Amino acid sequence: MAALGAERGEASKVEEKINTQKTADSWKRHIIRQLKHRDKYQKAMFQDVILAYINLLERSNQRALITKGILGSGSRYPASSNESLTSLISKNDDLKKTTGELAYQVLELQQEIKIKDSVLEEQHARMCEVKKDLLGVQAEDGSLAVRVAEVTEGNRLLKREYDSLLEQHHDMDQTFREEKLRGQEMLEELVRRKQHAAIRMNSRNERRVRAREASLQKELETAGKVKVTIDVGSVSAPASREASPKSDLAERRTTRLFSRKKRRGNSLCLSLEEELYVPVGICLAARVPVRALHVLDAHELGINAVRFSSSCNLLATGGTDRSIKLWDVKAGMLHNRGTLDGSNEGITSIEFDQTGTRVIAASYDKSALFWRLDDSAPKVTKQPG
Repeated sequence: MAALGAERGEASKVEEKINTQKTADSWKRHIIRQLKHRDKYQKAMFQDVILAYINLLERSNQRALITKGILGSGSRYPASSNESLTSLISKNDDLKKTTGELAYQVLELQQEIKIKDSVLEEQHARMCEVKKDLLGVQAEDGSLAVRVAEVTEGNRLLKREYDSLLEQHHDMDQTFREEKLRGQEMLEELVRRKQHAAIRMNSRNERRVRAREASLQKELETAGKVKVTIDVGSVSAPASREASPKSDLAERRTTRLFSRKKRRGNSLCLSLEEELYVPVGICLAARVPVRALHVLDAHELGINAVRFSSSCNLLATGGTDRSIKLWDVKAGMLHNRGTLDGSNEGITSIEFDQTGTRVIAASYDKSALFWRLDDSAPKVTKQPG
């Protein structure tokens, strides 16, 4: 058992070493990749400088080798000829010229490096500005996101309110329709009651007329049996009437039965005898009219008030178009007589005076206006303070 435990411990240690080695290898590979990437990036930026530096090193190495060869040859051959000195001097001149060219190239390369450094600094500054702008845009985007969330929440609340108002509208519309149906039913019931009341009133009037005719027939029979002496030459009619009051009453009722009254719309006045001898009118039928006798477009907008004059031959209509129009009633037709203007709001009610020559009207602005029929401008206007 102890040996088995030792083997397991050694196996775990080996696994830990393998894992550690794998971790170290992955870390090293990561560093190598980063170094290669940096080397590639920097090498691309300074490739020209590196090439110039390599050329400079090669030429300096050549110069060192040449100098070494010259010194070695001098030591080996101390008694050289003038030609070797001349060649060495020319080579020295060539090396100086090459050194000058290399120095000039180094200066040019340093100038290019400075230019590239300035370009890099400008790009770095521009990158900083872009980062700053990016931060500002991100902040603005965050504020806009918050605003969008607020607007969305507000729209959700408005949608809820709209839904609730729509439900209320549906409920109120349903209630309105029910009330409208109820009003129509009440109107029909009222018309039905009016018809029944008219029928009852007509039946009562017919019974009264029959009873009055029967009593009048009896009075005529009684008056026919009474003997009356009339003196044609005398004018004392009151005395004879006083002598026979029953015959006087019979004569009056007979005259009342057979006298005819002129139509009120065509006569100018009525005498006392006409008022006494005119029979009382009887309502024979009461029903809702089903056909209009005359239809015309009286106003541009709705009509709110209609009124006949006392003589019944003049009609006034007032409407929402703030005017009153006068109409002559002839042979069941309406003929335009004129227009009364001057109101600031729509007309609500109209009234004639007893003579039928003046009109007073009320309007929506709580004012009363007074006209004469011969003048379309209002004479008096009263408005409450």
